[in-house]
Amino acid sequence: MPAATDRYRDFCLTAPDVPVFAQPWFLDACAGGGSWDVALAEENGRVVAALPYFYKQKGPFRYATMPPFVKWLGPYLLPAFRGVLKKEHLLLEELINQLPPLAAFKQNFYPTCTNWLPFYWQQYRQTNYYTYRLHGLQNLAQVEAGINRNIRRNLQKAREQVQVVHDLGPEQFYELNKMSFDRQKLAMPYSWAQFQRHDAALAAHDARRFFFAVDTQGRVHSASYLIWDKQAAYYHLAGDDPTLRDSGAGILLIWEAIRYTSEVLGLDCFDFEGSMLPAVERIRVQFGAVQTPYFFVWKYNSRAFELLEKLKP
Repeated sequence: MPAATDRYRDFCLTAPDVPVFAQPWFLDACAGGGSWDVALAEENGRVVAALPYFYKQKGPFRYATMPPFVKWLGPYLLPAFRGVLKKEHLLLEELINQLPPLAAFKQNFYPTCTNWLPFYWQQYRQTNYYTYRLHGLQNLAQVEAGINRNIRRNLQKAREQVQVVHDLGPEQFYELNKMSFDRQKLAMPYSWAQFQRHDAALAAHDARRFFFAVDTQGRVHSASYLIWDKQAAYYHLAGDDPTLRDSGAGILLIWEAIRYTSEVLGLDCFDFEGSMLPAVERIRVQFGAVQTPYFFVWKYNSRAFELLEKLKP
């Protein structure tokens, strides 16, 4: 029988709404420093559910975690198998039972995954996190009408200072993205090589778009990175020049990404990919986005590994 990952690749060719984060090519590009595998559940010899996971090795411990750039994973069931709890429970239990021995399991589940009960029954734990989503993008005028006055002022200010272009490349984006981490004195969570590989995979599948805000002097104020699948577009990454943040360019790029999602991609949902930070949350809400919960599900199977995790700086 073919390997589970090969069967999953075939499954994703016909499954109608596998999120971009769980696509095999996306996981291939993000799996540096570890590997990914998948648990599969079948009915009548046909794959009907899947649980992809990324795992790493720390000394003698193998553990499942979230790789860079992957906001969500979790169980995926074909549409025909959703909504009937008895059937969902059986499939989820089958997926859980196929997981290999792991020192720990940690995943952010998709916001659309609302049933984690079989995980609870097997002693997994769960915490709610939030993303922010704009729906109804088929009526962009109504979305625009729901924007806060403060956002409107920032949009007007930015339009007077910058124009939005798309013809700068990944190098320029990474530079702006890194500036944002440097400003906050945070370590960059991924290298240029990791980002380059990630971007190349998305570009090859026509699933990303750069947005840059540039002034008349050629200075790049802000940059953002939009990705998408068949269900939604995701405000995936962003960055700005800390010396030019007062222009409101970052706000303008958010709006342009929303507009692109509606007018070019024809999608009805725009996802901000978080965040839980108060200052960031405020901006999301001022755009009219709806707070949307998702599950962080975890379990430690090794007490030694749990202690090691708690001791790490």
